[in-house]
Amino acid sequence: MRAVVQRVTSARVQVDGEVVGEIGQGLLVLLGVGKGDTAEVGAALARKIALLRIFADAQDKMNLSVRDVGGAVLVVSQFTLYADTTRGRRPFFGDAEAPEVAKARCDDFARALAGEGLPVATGRFGAMMQVELCNDGPVTIWLET
Repeated sequence: MRAVVQRVTSARVQVDGEVVGEIGQGLLVLLGVGKGDTAEVGAALARKIALLRIFADAQDKMNLSVRDVGGAVLVVSQFTLYADTTRGRRPFFGDAEAPEVAKARCDDFARALAGEGLPVATGRFGAMMQVELCNDGPVTIWLET
């Protein structure tokens, strides 16, 4: 799995003009599922993200997790994180998991985050989504399992 984690003051995702997921302070997680990724891989990544210390403490040091600050997580599936652009200019997505399996792994990942005690909102798998966010910092972290 690949995740782009952005610390946000707010984020939301819309499908056809309808808000399907929205959070205030917390993390926007763009999640790509690769071939062979399992629910266990997703659970380990969810735990890492839940405990990732990228929020400022009283001394303005990145020392607190999203859980510590009472934040939420917005998970948006994004198979394009598996784009291979080594040949030519058109991305190849051969390492991305098949949609039916990827959807299940995204759902597993969101449940694992909720199991870490976090409020979780999601986009709509497979839909054309518009994502709005206010990146706080900006802080953006790339994670790969």
